[in-house]
Amino acid sequence: MNNIRLRNKLLLFYFLAVFIPVLFTNLFFYSVTTHSVRKQKEQDISLELDRIQNAFRAKIDAAVGVSSIVYADGWMNESLEREYPDWVEYLDAYDAYIRPTLNRYAPLDRSIQDLTIYTDNPTLLGAGGISPLTADVKQSAWYDAVMSAASSDAPLFVHTRSGSTGSGDGAYSLIRKLNMQASNRYAKILKIDFHPDTFKQVMDNRALQGDLYLVNQEGVIEFTTASSNDWRQQPIPFASVDKPEGALVFTKTFPTVDYLRGWSIIGIMPEHQILAEIQKSQMAVVYLALVNLLLPTLIIIWIAKSLHDRLLRILKQMKQVKNQRFEPIDHVESTDEIGQLTVEFNRMTGQIKRLIDDVYLADIQAKDLELQRRRAQLHALQSQINPHFLFNALEALRMRSLMKREEETARIISSMAKIFRKSLAWGNDWVTVRQETDLIGSFLEIQQYRFGKKLVYSIEVSEAAALCRIPKMIFVPFVENASIHGIEAIHEQGVIQLEVSAEGEELVFLLRDNGIGMEEDKLRYVLSERSLEEDSEEHVGIRNVIARLQLFYGDAARLDIESTPGAGTTVKMRLPQQLNFSK
Repeated sequence: MNNIRLRNKLLLFYFLAVFIPVLFTNLFFYSVTTHSVRKQKEQDISLELDRIQNAFRAKIDAAVGVSSIVYADGWMNESLEREYPDWVEYLDAYDAYIRPTLNRYAPLDRSIQDLTIYTDNPTLLGAGGISPLTADVKQSAWYDAVMSAASSDAPLFVHTRSGSTGSGDGAYSLIRKLNMQASNRYAKILKIDFHPDTFKQVMDNRALQGDLYLVNQEGVIEFTTASSNDWRQQPIPFASVDKPEGALVFTKTFPTVDYLRGWSIIGIMPEHQILAEIQKSQMAVVYLALVNLLLPTLIIIWIAKSLHDRLLRILKQMKQVKNQRFEPIDHVESTDEIGQLTVEFNRMTGQIKRLIDDVYLADIQAKDLELQRRRAQLHALQSQINPHFLFNALEALRMRSLMKREEETARIISSMAKIFRKSLAWGNDWVTVRQETDLIGSFLEIQQYRFGKKLVYSIEVSEAAALCRIPKMIFVPFVENASIHGIEAIHEQGVIQLEVSAEGEELVFLLRDNGIGMEEDKLRYVLSERSLEEDSEEHVGIRNVIARLQLFYGDAARLDIESTPGAGTTVKMRLPQQLNFSK
C-alpha cells in the first residue's frame, strides 16, 4: 500500500467502503419495493373487480326482485288467465289492475327500460306491457333460452345479439315464466329489458386501464369494453381473445345463483399499466440511491482534492527551491500534518533566503545608490520643462508688453496663458458651463487678434445653465473648427454665435457660423463610426468629443450638425441636465 499513490488509495477506499455497499443495499431495497408495489396494485385491481361484480349483481337482483313480485301476484295471474268475452271488459280489467301493477313495478330501478308480459291468451290485447306470443316471438333467441331452461320458474338472464331474430335483438333481458299455479291454461312469460347503457356504465371503470369481459357459463363473451364489436354480432369464446404479452388476467366468478350460475367478469390488464406504478417507485429508489452515492462521493472528492492540492503545492515549491527560488507557500492556517509541513517548509525557505540576502546585501545597496542618482538626474530634467516655467515665461512676456504699452499683445498673451493653465491644471473631468464659455471666450479673443475685423463673435449663457457642470473641453473643438476651418476660408466678415440655455431637463448648446461649410458626404463621414476608428489627425477634436459624449452620457446625449457649402454650419448639442450637479 505504501507504493500506491494517495489518490488511488482514496479511490480504492471509496469503491470498497461506499460505492459497492450502497449499490447492493439499493438493489435489495429496489427489489423489495417493486414486489410490494406489484402486490398492492394487484390487490387494488381485485378490489375494483369485486366492486364491478357487486354493481352488476345489484342491477340483476333488482330485476329479479321485480319479477318475483309479479310472479307471486295472484290477482295479476288471475287477470292474465281470464277469458274476456269482449275487448271492453278486458280494457276495464286492464285499467283496474294490470296497468297499475305494471306501472308500479316498472320504475323500481332506473336500469329497467321496459317490462313486458308475453301470453298466448287470445282474449288479451297486445298493448301497454302485454304482448301476444306470436310465431316471430317464438323464433327469438331469448324464447328458445327460457323454454330450454332446466328450471321452469327460475329467472334467466339472457343477451340477444344483433344477429338474432325476434323482439329485443341486441339487448340484455331477464326472462321468467309466470306459471306459479299448476292450473294455468295459458303460457305467460315476463321479459324485463335493461337499459342499453346499464352494463356499459357498470363496466366502464376508468380506474382500470385494461379491458373487462362479461363471460357466460359457456365461456362466450356477452359484454366487453374492448374496442372490437364482433361480439355483438356473433358469439366469440373468451379463449380466442388475443391477450397482450405479459398481461395479467383477473377472474371474478359470480355466486351460485340460477340466473348467473357460471357467469364471470374477467379483467385483462396490460403489464405496462402495472409497471407504470412500479416505475414511480423505481424512480424514487433511483433518486435515493443517487443521493446516497452522490453525497459521499462529493465529500470524498472534496477531502481528496484538499489533500492532493496541498501536497502538490508543497512538491511544486520544493522543485522551485532547486532553481534558487525561495518563495513561501501561500496557504490557509491549518493544524493537520500537511499544514505543519507547509509551515516548516516556509520557515526553512525563509532562513535560506535571509542567508542569501546577507551575502549579496552590499551589492544590492550599491545598485540602489546608483538607481537613486539616475532618478535625481531625471527629476532635474523634468523640472526644466515644468508647466510653471512656461507660465512664468508667458507672464514675463505679458509684463514686458505692458511696459512697452502693447496692451493688445499683453491681453492675447494673458488669454493664451489662461488657456494653457486651465488645460493643464484642472483636477477633474467636469467643469461648469461658465468655465467652459470663459475658455471659449479666451480662444475667440486670440482668433479675433489674428483675423482682426474679419471675425465677430458673441456668447450668450442663461443663468439657469451657467452653474451646471459638463465634461470639460466638450464644446471647444466645435468653436475651434468654426474659426479655423469655417471663417478662415471666406473673404467676407465671419460671424460666430454661441448660445447656451436650459430647456426642461436638458442643456442646449447652439453654435452658428457663416463659414465655408461642409459637403454632405464629408459631414456624414465625420459623424460616422468609421471616422472614430481611423487614426487620422483631421477632425480629431470632433472625434474626441463624440467618444467622450458616449463615455459620459451613453445614448442620452444628442449631437446634430447641419452644414451647407458656402452658407455656414450649425451645431446643436443636447445633454441631460439631471446627470449634472450644481454647486
